[in-house]
Amino acid sequence: MKTPFILIPALLFLLTISNLALSQDSIRMTTNNGTESKELRSIIDFEGIYMKTLNFGDAALNEKYYEVTLQEYKNGQFVKSTVLFDGAESDFFKINGNSLSLRFLVKLADGQLKVALYGPNFTSAKKYFKLSSRTDDYVLKDFFGSPEQTIRLSPTESNPVLAIITPSVHKDGSASYCEVVQTGVKPEDFGKHFHIPHYFLISIRFKS
Repeated sequence: MKTPFILIPALLFLLTISNLALSQDSIRMTTNNGTESKELRSIIDFEGIYMKTLNFGDAALNEKYYEVTLQEYKNGQFVKSTVLFDGAESDFFKINGNSLSLRFLVKLADGQLKVALYGPNFTSAKKYFKLSSRTDDYVLKDFFGSPEQTIRLSPTESNPVLAIITPSVHKDGSASYCEVVQTGVKPEDFGKHFHIPHYFLISIRFKS
């Protein structure tokens, strides 16, 4: 039985409305990578420092607070979650408007992960975490396929936005970092799927 032609525009209309509703119920995230200065980038790379700016935009952000946490995983198992910043502690940190930019600084040195968050008119306390593998094996990665890509986030759930990982090692001895963060595998399953012994996730959650 053929589908009546009159149903096709109706189905397309419903699909369009559905996609529009989905976009309205999510928050846009884009990124800026590090610094434009080649000299400064060289120093940052040498010192094991990573800079990442994440930009969030949507009308739903207005009057919201946000919480940034770090989750640690070992041998495929969740270890603990640590609050890096909780804006609900004061109305000073409430988002006034439809946009927010946060800059993350991550340093990997001397067997430690050091994290700090820079937001509008504030700097978070520095937090330290012990590394289990060689320091040089860890890198900071985002989930963007390209710098121009836009990622949609849940306005109510916790969203992984950055990962500090070691690479996925193949049978031939080669290794890949991009394979880990750009395959569609859930971040909390990286350890099990890619056999990564130790990694961290940085997540953000918006709340009223």
